[in-house]
Parts: sequence; structure tokens; C-alpha cells
Amino acid sequence: MLNKFKRLFTNYELLSGNYGIEREGLRVDERGGLSQNKHPQVFGDKVTNPYITTDFAESQIEVITPPFKDVKETYNFANALYDIAAMEIGHEYLWPQSMPSIVPEDSKIKISEYGDNDKGRSAQKYRESLISKYGGKRQLICGIHYNFSFSENIINKLYKAELAENNNITYREFKNSIYLKVTRNYLRYRWLIIYLLGASGVVDKSYVGKCLGSTKKIAEDSFTNEGALSYRNSECGYKNKIDLFPNYDSVEKYIESLKGFINDKLIDSYKELYSSIRPKPSDPNDFFNSLLGDGIQYLEYRSIDINPFERGGVSLEDLYFLQIFNLFLLVKEESNYEEWQKEGVENQNIISRYGQNNVTLKKDGNPISKEEWGLEILDHIKNMNNELNLGKEEIVDLMIDRIKDHKLTYAYKIEEKVKKDGYINAHINIAKKHKIESYNNRFKLEGYEELELSTQILMKEAIKRGIKVEVLDKTENFISLKKNNKVEYVKQATKTSKDSYITVLIMENKSVTKKVLRDNNIKVPAGVEVNSLKEALAIITDYVNKPIVIKPKSTNFGIGISIFKDGTDEDSLRKAFELAFEHDNTVLVEEFIKGKEYRFLVIDDKVAGILHRVPANVKGDGVNSIKGLVEIKNQDPLRGYHYVTPLEKIILDESAELFLKQQNKDFKYVPEKDEVVYLRENSNISTGGDSIDYTDDISNKFKDIAVKAAQAVNARICGVDMMLEDYKDENTGYAIIELNFNPAIHIHCYPYKGTERKIGVEVLKVLELI
Repeated sequence: MLNKFKRLFTNYELLSGNYGIEREGLRVDERGGLSQNKHPQVFGDKVTNPYITTDFAESQIEVITPPFKDVKETYNFANALYDIAAMEIGHEYLWPQSMPSIVPEDSKIKISEYGDNDKGRSAQKYRESLISKYGGKRQLICGIHYNFSFSENIINKLYKAELAENNNITYREFKNSIYLKVTRNYLRYRWLIIYLLGASGVVDKSYVGKCLGSTKKIAEDSFTNEGALSYRNSECGYKNKIDLFPNYDSVEKYIESLKGFINDKLIDSYKELYSSIRPKPSDPNDFFNSLLGDGIQYLEYRSIDINPFERGGVSLEDLYFLQIFNLFLLVKEESNYEEWQKEGVENQNIISRYGQNNVTLKKDGNPISKEEWGLEILDHIKNMNNELNLGKEEIVDLMIDRIKDHKLTYAYKIEEKVKKDGYINAHINIAKKHKIESYNNRFKLEGYEELELSTQILMKEAIKRGIKVEVLDKTENFISLKKNNKVEYVKQATKTSKDSYITVLIMENKSVTKKVLRDNNIKVPAGVEVNSLKEALAIITDYVNKPIVIKPKSTNFGIGISIFKDGTDEDSLRKAFELAFEHDNTVLVEEFIKGKEYRFLVIDDKVAGILHRVPANVKGDGVNSIKGLVEIKNQDPLRGYHYVTPLEKIILDESAELFLKQQNKDFKYVPEKDEVVYLRENSNISTGGDSIDYTDDISNKFKDIAVKAAQAVNARICGVDMMLEDYKDENTGYAIIELNFNPAIHIHCYPYKGTERKIGVEVLKVLELI
């Protein structure tokens, strides 16, 4: 088999596939008490949100990644979903452990509500039957469900190779046989996954019952038995009342056995078979017919504990190991031992309850030590990795070390924390740490950091509400948003179908913008435009020592703009014109308007946010030069390049050099302690400026003017740059110096100072997706 794989596939092909994660987690208060609050409304309909829903209980959040071809993308998205959920549950925390926190009486566990309709009532009735049958304790156990499928390319090539030997098998039958072999082998070798990924060997006193009667107290209200690894996967976990062994020889026999269990009243539904692995169809709403007609589409591994030390519940290293473990299950020849299913359950129970000890397992009826068998399997996987050039040797070595030393297991590590702090406090401390990490990540969407921050924000708000997101072009920040049958295409967060092409063209052309605004009785700076450097030099003497602004006609982000609020000499004006003509064939010369600049973000005839953008600056320490101070300020993690962080790094370019020259300074100048030196006059965030929120401080008069300006060009989304001499004075002088057709939203969402605004939500409203 290994030689066939080596002949047929590249290492890239073998590691390709589809990988997804479902992660459950309980909402708890800071004392570990189960939340009595309803599922947060912001997540919308539990049935239709594909990313964030509930499981058994109203307090049991379930996050679901879509399938990704790259394991790292799956890992990142799981973390991103955790961040979103953690930030929307108020002062509550997401319990970072498979076994529950403090378990209340069954009557105090709020079963998930799915709406007052037939489907919703049926779902609730089913859950009521489960709590009656299994009790609330077991229903609150959480875990990781790992979904995967091989790439169709792998199955196709294997099928063609099979056809050369056997012409009587259909593609569907062959594909089923592939997944059923993996299923059978997973059940044989699942004990290894439970050992390597087990992390639930301690419980709170509220969970202790008959099943856990042999446990001992290791800290306040904290219980375990010596060597426990995963109570979730033990007899005390989420299991059927009796062990059920479906027939995995074919899909037809599998379905027949499930229906037999239902007919015999052993379970009420196929969903109630709590196996460690489930073959999954394309249509879960028509499970039997879909599985029979379309075949197995993917497999769901259900024996993976939540890793308390990972926000997303599973480590990237473990996901990489599962990736090659899948191949091992496919490559590994099966034994013909008849009692393999029963033996698999026995091994699972032994490892789960006592796996940290030197336990003895059974392999085809014969005793074998955990370490001997584990190393045998991992040596096989390591050989496979080397033969197929999979590049995962370090990952396999990590697992080998874990088999050799139980102190490297997650179960041991969490047990040590519990001994020190107690079961509840140890996990709450971890949950608090994760929540702080989520807060620090609140302005980004993990895994999509290369996108502009405004795009990440919009995606995050969409995902939160169950709107399906697809990145169409990363380099262009082009995404699609889909809800029900409605699809909207968005570029850079604010370029949408809602603004017409002519509206964009008007705002892009500063001369036309000024004319349109002036026609609507909105004040704009007086000025002229020149179409060549020669034409500019012919009038240059008219502007010597006069307060003016020189800027390209059609530029954005403050590029190529020079501002001389106190006037300047002819040589500096020449350099300013040269700089502006580098960016456009037409340059504007405008009067300088006194005051400070404010960005009004207008969305659908409403001001959604106002910022004062402080020009790029440094504060002296009496030691460092301007260049050195810029380097220090740029180390702030909120600063980056190309709009992927809330603030941009300061760049010392020609414009900064020219502006400093007006102050008789250069980059080598050493400011005195606490001396603030501005590096340019224009206050664009993209040139390193600082943003301060003024939304609640500026009078409605100027908000109305900003709205009127947006309406003048028929813009649904518009950035209005307004100069105000004194923002506190309604009668102060003003002028609109620019309209922006693609205003960044991240500067309002995460200002340097002031209130954070939820602008992504406003964009979704414009798009009529919420």
C-alpha cells in the first residue's frame, strides 16, 4: 500500500483534503457557575448561523469552522471564532475544559431554544428526552469534533488504480470503502488519540457520582483517580447506556444496524449513537437516504478533548498529527480479529481512566503495554512520513516524547494546575487569560491579517451574525457576503454596490467634488488647478509666503499633499509642486483653512463616527533624534503597514523632510524632553497620524453639513473631511476640504483615543444583510 501511495501521489497531494472543527464550550460566570443567560442575540438564529450556535444547553456555545484545505487555516478560524464569541458574552467566560464546571440540578439547565415552529419544537423535545435519559451532567460535557475528508483527487487516483484490478466496483462504493476502512481503523487505534490529546482527567465535586466513586480529592472540590486522562471518553463520559457496535462493512449494513438500534428502542435517533467516529452524508437533514444515495462525504472524529491551553480548543501541532494519522489509518492493513470493536472500547476505557499510568492494553486479544504499542504505531507513522516525504517528522517526534513521558500530556499539565489552584479557579484563570488574548485580538480576524483591517472588521461582524463570508481576492480585499439567497460583493469594506460609479468618480476628482459641493451651498476652500509643472512655476510667485495647500487632484490617503499654514519660500513651493505631480497630472492649489481637520464618516444619511486625526508626531525625550523617536513609536503593536492594524507606522519621506524644513529642523534634530514635533501638516492616518474619537462632542450642525455633502454626490458611504476652527462653537468657521469614496472604517472602530464604534454593523445594514 505504501509503495502504491509513493508511486501515485506527491507529498502535497497526500496532505491535501478538507479539515474542519466543531468546538463546544460552556458559558460560565467568574465563579464557574453555569450561565443562566440566553444565547447572545447578536449571533442571530441558531438554526441558520453556520458559525456560532448552541448544542444541548442555552449556555453551551458551539462554534463551527467551514472546511479548509489547509490545516493552519482551520486552526486560525477556530481561534477567530473563539475571539468573536468571547467578546460577545459580556462578563462571562468560555469554560476551557471538556468536563463541566459547577453542574447545577437538571431543572436549572436551560435547554437550547430553537424557535416556536415545528423544527424548533422537535429539537427541544429531543433534548428534553436526552436529559431525562442520560441526565444533565453528561449533556454538559463538551469536546472537539474534527471533520475531515480526503481530496477527491486522492480518491480518484486510488479508484483508477483499483479499476485495473476490479471492474465491478462503482466510484461511490469505492469511496465508501475508503472511509469505512479509516473508520474501522480509527476505532482500533482511537486510544492513542485519547492519550495524546486527552485533557479531562479531573472533575468538580458536583460531577462526582456512582461512576466516579473511586476518585480522590486532590484540591478544594477537585477530584480524580490516579492516572486519569479523559473522563469525557471514559464510562463516566457521554456514552450510550450500553455499548453499541454498528456494522461498518458497508454503508448499507451500517444503516441497517442503526435502524436496528432504533427499532429495538436502544436509541431514539441515529444522532443518539455516541460513537467515537461518524460517517457523514452530504445532507444531514435526510441522513439515511443521503448516506445511501450519495455515499460518505466526510468523517467526524468525536473523541478529542478540548485542549484548555488553546483558545480554539486544539493545537496546531495536534491538527498536523491528525492529518498524517488519517493517512496511517488508510494505509494500515486491518487485522482479522473478530472482537475488534469490543476490544477498542475496552482500550478506550482503560486509557481514559488510567492512561497516565503504565497500563496494559489488548492488541488482537493479546496484552501489550501502552508504551510499547504507542511507539510501535508512531514508528510506523514516522516511517510512512519519511517514505512519503510528508515533512512532519518533528510532529511525530513530539508525540513519541508524549508517549514516553506522561508528564507531557495535557491531562497531567492541567492536573498540576488544579492541585495548585483548585478545579474551578485553575480553569477560570485560563479562561480569563484567553479572554484577554481575545480582547487584544479584537481588531483583527486571525488568519486574515494580510487583509486590510477594515475588511477584517467587516468579515468579523458578518461571521458573528451568521453571514457566510468568502474571500474572492486577498490582494484586492475583495469579499462576498451571503445570507439566504442574497449575495453582496464588497471591496475594501466600503466599496459596495450601493454607491453608483458616477458617485465614486465625483469623489475621486477633487475639482469636481468642490464644484458639486459649492453648487449645494457647502463651503469649500478657494483655489486653482494647474496641469503641468511649467504652468505651476508660472504662478508660483503669487503664493510665496501665503498659507496654502498643494495636492494632487485625484489621490487618496494623503499622498503627495504639502501644507504650508504659515506660507513658505519659492524653493519649497517648487518641491511641493514636483511632489504633487509625481502622483497626478493635475494639481490643486488651495487656500489654507484655519482650524483642525475632522473626518466625518457618513453612512446612509447618518454620521456614524467623527475623528480628529492628529498629524504624525513624536514626543521628545531629550536623548533621541526625530529618526530615533519615530523608530521607537513605530514599535507600538497597534502600528503596521498597509492598513492591517489600527494605526500606520510613521514614514520619514520627502513630505516629512519638507515640512520639518519649515520648522528649521531635520531628521537628526533632537527634541527636548516632552517637546512635541509634528512631522507633517496633513493628518491622514495612513501617513502615521493618531486618531481621536469626537463623535459625541461635535454639534449636530456640522453633522448635518457632512450628511448634506454626502447627499450632494449621492453617496451612501462617504468620508467627509471638514476643517473646524473651534469644534465646540456652533458658529465657528468651517470648510469641507475633501470627500472620500473609500473611507477606512478601522480608524473609527479602533481609535487611538476615545470610544470604539461598530462601523462594520452599519455597513452590513447598508447592504441589507441585517
